[in-house]
Parts: sequence; structure tokens; C-alpha cells
Amino acid sequence: MPLKTEEVEEPVLNLTPMIDIVLLLIIFFMVGTKFSDAERQFEIELPTVSDALPLTELPDEVVVSVAKTGELFLGDTLVTIVELEEQLKVAKSRYADQGVVVRGDATGSYQNVMDILAVCHRVGITNLSLANRVAEEDNS
Repeated sequence: MPLKTEEVEEPVLNLTPMIDIVLLLIIFFMVGTKFSDAERQFEIELPTVSDALPLTELPDEVVVSVAKTGELFLGDTLVTIVELEEQLKVAKSRYADQGVVVRGDATGSYQNVMDILAVCHRVGITNLSLANRVAEEDNS
């Protein structure tokens, strides 16, 4: 009695995804060359400047911290509310969109934070952030 043997199919490589990618690349480069041809049609001579200024980097945000005792710190420096206002005026004059981060102690007086916000308002600083930290979840 003869045994039936199954025909073994040879693996076939699916070329469809590769062909799709190649066609997309061809279309991409064809469109890209059309744009560069259009740019060459116009004879535009770009202007030159004698004193080109380098691009200025955005300044870091000013960090104002309030201790629970009410002491104000501008960065690491202890300041009064008057000195803070003067420093913020200088920072605002250098960069119109100067940012300020207010870090208030959780157990301190809310009035101290409000005083800083009032100073920022008087100076004209509108880019304000209040610093906080995410509470850790208790997995008990």
C-alpha cells in the first residue's frame, strides 16, 4: 500500500511591502525635485548685512523662592521685595517675555506668594509658573 506524501510548499517572499516603499520613495524624490526646479526659476539675490547680530538665546526663567519664614530668594540670593522688583524690571527690560517660576513653601503664608505675583504684575511679567511636586501615592 503506497503512502501518501504531502507536498511541501516552498516559502515565498512577500515583496508587496518593499515595492510599496520603493514607489513611495520614488514619488517623494520626484516631488522634491519639482520644488527645487521651481526655486531656480526665480532669480533672487538675497540681501546682505554688514553687521549681522548673532541669534540670542532665550534667557532662563527667573526662580523666586519663598521660605516658610517669608524670606525671598532670587535664585540663591536673599532679597527684599523692593530688590526683587528692581531685579525683575531689569530682567523684563532685557527680554520682554521673561518667565518667572515661583516656589513657595507648602507650610508658608499664601500672602508671600501673592506679594510676588503682585510684583510680577506691576513689572509687566505675564509668563508665570508656580512650582510644585507630585504627591507620592501611599500603597498601604
